[in-house]
Amino acid sequence: MIGKFYGIGVGPGDPELITIKAVKVLEKIDIVICPKSKKESKSVALSIAEDYLNKKAEILKLEFPMTYDEEKLNVTWERNSKIILDLLEKGKNIAFLTIGDPMVYSTYMYLLPFLKKKDINIETIPGITSFCASANKVNIPLASQEETLSIIPLRKNISEFEKVVDDYDNLVVMKPSTEHKRLAEILESRNLEDKFVLVSKCGTNEENISYDIDDLKNKKVPYLSTLIIKKGGI
Repeated sequence: MIGKFYGIGVGPGDPELITIKAVKVLEKIDIVICPKSKKESKSVALSIAEDYLNKKAEILKLEFPMTYDEEKLNVTWERNSKIILDLLEKGKNIAFLTIGDPMVYSTYMYLLPFLKKKDINIETIPGITSFCASANKVNIPLASQEETLSIIPLRKNISEFEKVVDDYDNLVVMKPSTEHKRLAEILESRNLEDKFVLVSKCGTNEENISYDIDDLKNKKVPYLSTLIIKKGGI
């Protein structure tokens, strides 16, 4: 009998924020897949979930390139999907771990289209996103009443943020590390330097929270960070 494939969101970093449903699956799973880059010595997603894993589960780390080159990503994930399909055909139940929620800017989404082409049983289990966890951590609503909200992934440039910053009441910038200095400049130019909070590594032992524009401008911003901007005031 062919195995079942689970995509599991493990939340932003705090192991206590994993859902009960995810824990029940992890307790009985045969193989756990952890996406990682070549530079990572340990999977962040695995470190969040490891206390809940079936002690007999096999840990399989699959590499993915740290790139936005779709051709390279497709080659990598097609190769990884073949590895997974082979294990499923052997009757193994497999869980693929991803930080946050599987359907919000996750590595899982690269893999899913390849698996959906095959006749296999796939179940995706939601997880708490970093921006929801960050907003709750600092007790700041992301949106209330008729306020608008924009969620922006910051890639190699900041052009998308500059296009929408004036059009929304509240904004979330995910992974702002690549352009944090320019972000600070844009906030200052619009008198928003006291209307943001930067939450880094939310829910982990290295968590840091800053409302200081100088921190955003001058200090190194970790990759796993979320910037929340509320024009009405923090």
